[in-house]
Amino acid sequence: MMKAIELAKAFDPRTFEDAIYKRWRESGAFKPGSGRGVHRNETPYVVVIPPPNVTGVLHLGHGLVVSIIDIVIRYHRMRGEPTLWVPGTDHAGIATQHVVDKRLRDRGIDRRELGREKFIEETWKVKEEHHRVISRQLARVGASVDWDRERFTMDEGLSQAVREVFVSLYERDLLYRGNYLVNWCPACGTALADDEVEHEDTPGKMYHIRYPILGAVAGSPGFIELATTRPETMLGDTAVAVHPEDPRYTALVGKQVELPLAGRTIPVVADAYVDREFGTGAVKITPAHDPNDWDLGKRHDLPVINILKPDGRLNSEVPEKYRGMTVKQAREAVLEDLKAGGFYIREEDITHAVGHCYRCHTVIEPFLSEQWFVRMKPLAEKALAAWRRGELIFYPAKWENTYERWLENIRDWCVSRQLWWGHRIPAWACKDCGKTTVSRTDVSECPHCRSKHIEQDPDVLDTWFSSWLWPFSTLGWENGDCDTGDFKAFFPTTALVTAYDIIFFWVSRMIMASLEFTGKVPFRDIYIHGLIRDKQGRKMSKSLGNGLDPLEVVDEFGADALKFTMAFLCAQGQDILIDKESFKLGSKFANKIWNASRYILMNLEGRNLVPNPALLPADRWIWSRLNSAARAMTEAFLVYRFNDAATLAYAYFWNDFCDWYVEATKLSVKNGAAAEKDRATTVLLEVLAESLRLLHPLLPFVTEEIYGKLPTTGPGELLITAAYPEYAEEKADPRVETEFDVLKELVVRIRTLRSECTIPPDRKLTVLLRPGDECRRIVESQAELVKSLAGIGELAIEAPPAPPVPADSDSAGTGGAGGLRPAGSIALAGGRSADGTDYEAFVFIAGAADTGALKQKFSRNVEKDRKFIAGLRARLSDGKFLQNAPAELVAEEKLKLEEALRRVEKLESYIRDLA
Repeated sequence: MMKAIELAKAFDPRTFEDAIYKRWRESGAFKPGSGRGVHRNETPYVVVIPPPNVTGVLHLGHGLVVSIIDIVIRYHRMRGEPTLWVPGTDHAGIATQHVVDKRLRDRGIDRRELGREKFIEETWKVKEEHHRVISRQLARVGASVDWDRERFTMDEGLSQAVREVFVSLYERDLLYRGNYLVNWCPACGTALADDEVEHEDTPGKMYHIRYPILGAVAGSPGFIELATTRPETMLGDTAVAVHPEDPRYTALVGKQVELPLAGRTIPVVADAYVDREFGTGAVKITPAHDPNDWDLGKRHDLPVINILKPDGRLNSEVPEKYRGMTVKQAREAVLEDLKAGGFYIREEDITHAVGHCYRCHTVIEPFLSEQWFVRMKPLAEKALAAWRRGELIFYPAKWENTYERWLENIRDWCVSRQLWWGHRIPAWACKDCGKTTVSRTDVSECPHCRSKHIEQDPDVLDTWFSSWLWPFSTLGWENGDCDTGDFKAFFPTTALVTAYDIIFFWVSRMIMASLEFTGKVPFRDIYIHGLIRDKQGRKMSKSLGNGLDPLEVVDEFGADALKFTMAFLCAQGQDILIDKESFKLGSKFANKIWNASRYILMNLEGRNLVPNPALLPADRWIWSRLNSAARAMTEAFLVYRFNDAATLAYAYFWNDFCDWYVEATKLSVKNGAAAEKDRATTVLLEVLAESLRLLHPLLPFVTEEIYGKLPTTGPGELLITAAYPEYAEEKADPRVETEFDVLKELVVRIRTLRSECTIPPDRKLTVLLRPGDECRRIVESQAELVKSLAGIGELAIEAPPAPPVPADSDSAGTGGAGGLRPAGSIALAGGRSADGTDYEAFVFIAGAADTGALKQKFSRNVEKDRKFIAGLRARLSDGKFLQNAPAELVAEEKLKLEEALRRVEKLESYIRDLA
């Protein structure tokens, strides 16, 4: 005999979430092979976490990705698949160095005075500090990661993998060093890859300048007019280019023009790159400060004059007056001097795309520098071929186009960074023979001349150089060995979950690296989620003050509210518009699960569990509904449709289980004989347990807490490793679902009328039903259930409907769908029974409500709706509106009109019935 089980009256996830997470972790539930589902011998399901940067705490974007990975990991674990989620963090070169640099400056310490080694020591301290915070945050949001396999992009094993890849690429002639034009951030003092530059539309000016032609013929203009947005870069010009077929300039090709302010002359060259239709058709060429000019300069063997220093100030290549100026100062000075010398023509306002550093948002300068590059074309061809063979699947599929376009237009990747924090480049230069040695091990002697005067390259590798190895380096691939334990067992991984803004940075590069070094794609499924935005559609940022801390959400609403809300709003291919109030959705649902379970558990007193309990129609209905929900949710999880899974879970538990089934069982649980109470309670507990298993991936904490208190749960049994509900044909019962729908429809119609007539819930109604034969069988067999659910005191069932009453017969005592309407009743709109025949239902209002007051209320509502209808009709007959309004708005207005007309028709029938 069971005792009542008390759940706290007020749902407060703070009282159990930490304890549950500790229990999960200590039990080994996060390890592969812990689940008890039916798919134990299947291929492992493996995900590596997109590693958060050790620069601070997790933001809501991390909250999203961690939530949805955890959902799918929990689902596959419960299916019984060996499931592994590898955690870890990224050293985040530029970002972390910024953080440490700022801390030192706040203490009055200059990084350069401190020195490299001491600076790196300080950075490791910051890494450890932030790592502790991030680990705690992941636990708070419920991330079921295997903590024993945690990695860091600069741990010993991953550092070894980075060096192995660098040297191997060098040996395969896929990595080289050279002087090239790079994206330079003057503030960070380092080169950036193309995809680390954010282009923003920025207001600017187009300046028109004249360059005098040497030896100009009398009567000719004597100058070439050019247009530029960067007049200060003219100090580094080495040519003027025109199109070879432009008749305006044919005679000038090969001649020299004077470069104003610089005291130099430069040639006019012909190149098909020049657009004859743009501007004046003549272009200034500055090879050291524009990528297109760099390419043109190489074709024409032009000198390359770099006018900038690494800090963004002008160097000694420019006239002395401008040396040491910032770019902005030089622009102002050059314009002033051009005007004074008569070279300035005019300027015009424009908007143009300007590159900014993705970290500090400083304007990027094209800058000539010696850097290390990876040849990307051969790697990209392999990655494209793998996708075309169907080895990679994007969810949603539209991102395939982005992937293909980027790989087809890929440029070599600049991988060296002028920083101290990161993987130092394993290359050593000999000061005696001048040769460079690239090595897997540290070098103390030049292998070419045996000199001891060697020096390691001071630069470090781009952060993404370690990140692109993440799927296989985290599983033990360190020295090119593909036969290690975890690598052999868990690689390739199964899925990657990430945002669309790093398809270039990370996703594509991981695929290229994996194919090059393991011969396999790193994952099969690529789920690309949207970005988190506020309700106004803006990206969340500190500057806008619209960011949300996921831990604040967890503290206020609970981890389940965070996870469920994220899943519910995470529609494929769409950004997520959210604010703190949004999380009430998940909180209310978790609260509903708690309260429904609390009601069931508090009514166990004196009850006994019954083996193999018999099932009533309502029991067979809920099992069939749960079975359908399990199939639909499984289909959603397998294709990463998290919002569909969340919507299905919500509809099943809130509507089917709570609103209908739990209410339906009250007849037996509260009023049945002892044996019937035991039977009904047993079935209710079994359905609740299976429902908790169904919901667990989406709301793990509250379901685990309740599951552990069920009398049907074994000692030490955990929900996290229980079997997920599997669709079973024998549980499907479409006939009982159809029959139950008939009862539900009747109950809903009566409840709606009760609400419209403002009849209190405790006032019992009298109802007359005239059903068809099949409907009569269904209702008569479940009459007590219908009465209980609809609040009916007396339910009378008569013969099937009579033929329709003539249209002019409108007196009291007639009406509805065909038969005589009993006096004092309102006829419900005709329903459709299971055998396809109509039924009539009459609810006796007289005595349950003030009919006079109701008539006045309905008449007022009709009058209000008629005015509303008139306004809608006027709008929909307005040609201008129909022509200019979006189709969605027109359709919405038409739908409003249809609904209003139906509402008036119904209310007018009520008024007639009450007359």
